[in-house]
Amino acid sequence: MAMIKATAVFLGFGLAAAAVPALAEQAFDTSAGRVRLETVAAGLDHPWSLAFLPDGAMLVTERPGTVRIVGPDGSLSAPLPGAPATQDWGQGGMLDIVLDPNFAANGMIYLSFAEIEGGKAGTAVARARLVREGGPPRLEDTQVIFRMTGKTGSTRHFGSRFVFAPDGMLFVTLGDRGDMERAQDTADHAGSVIRIAPDGTVPADNPFVDGGGLPEIWSIGHRNLQGAAINPATGVLWTVEHGARGGDEINIPRAGRNYGWPVISYGRHYSGGKIGIGTAKEGMEQPVHYWDPSIAPSGMAFYTGDRFPAWTGDVFVGALRGAHVARLALDGDSVAAEETLFDELGERIRDIRQGPDGYLYLVTDSGDGRILRVVPAE
Repeated sequence: MAMIKATAVFLGFGLAAAAVPALAEQAFDTSAGRVRLETVAAGLDHPWSLAFLPDGAMLVTERPGTVRIVGPDGSLSAPLPGAPATQDWGQGGMLDIVLDPNFAANGMIYLSFAEIEGGKAGTAVARARLVREGGPPRLEDTQVIFRMTGKTGSTRHFGSRFVFAPDGMLFVTLGDRGDMERAQDTADHAGSVIRIAPDGTVPADNPFVDGGGLPEIWSIGHRNLQGAAINPATGVLWTVEHGARGGDEINIPRAGRNYGWPVISYGRHYSGGKIGIGTAKEGMEQPVHYWDPSIAPSGMAFYTGDRFPAWTGDVFVGALRGAHVARLALDGDSVAAEETLFDELGERIRDIRQGPDGYLYLVTDSGDGRILRVVPAE
């Protein structure tokens, strides 16, 4: 597999050794030509995800527990009343957000969050109706439609990404909550991908509906899935998850399949010790791609736009520890080449989305988080 390294070019002035220019003045040489990063919004508190609204605004979640609207001009609304209650809980808090496929008709959105009760937490999913008339914007009719089993005091590995499939069902990724053996238990939601209907009910064709596991479960053996997207070429779900010390994985979760964690892995424990029995076992699936050393992958997006023709059909993955964007060129379901983008920023990339304008949008994870737009540098 080929590896490409993008380089940064700074416009308008000479770069001193310690100087960092404004983002609007920073450009990068990439496989798609020279591109520039524009700041769309700043001043966000550990933003986790965003969703584009039909009028060009965006909904954005902040991990400490808030949902805001980012206007087309970059203005930030006050936190929207009616969001489900959560707080900064280590890696948990307010997490992913997605619009209902019928949002134009029903105004519904979906939120994943750390639901906290009695000093314990677990990943939950709520849906609510976004209302922007008759007063300040707000969420109404908020309802929790899914709760994972086994709340614990752990502050790690909540997941959690949403993807609506072409059939209208909702995939939700769930981390192992820092207790790796849970990922092999089909009577436990931890370390799984689940599949539910938009109202939280269980589809009749889920793999464990007739027994052998919890009916919401689609696949098991995952560690901490923080990216998910539908491959537009196939209509099939792809996910990306954190390994331990090495072994970050891209998978194509199939109904009822086991993806191995913690029995098999391409990583090692943080202590350096061996994980499980090795890298393969009969009855357990192999990843499409893995990273060693780890990049701590997060948001994931397939690019289908025409702003960057050289990237059409590629998959983009944000990196937290790696502080970059990984571009993966595909050959069918295999990774043919990888390019490292924007690592000169030194920013943890929490989410990556394609906007309705055909540009890529990045979400940076910090106490002064930003939404960045990738555009051609003309």
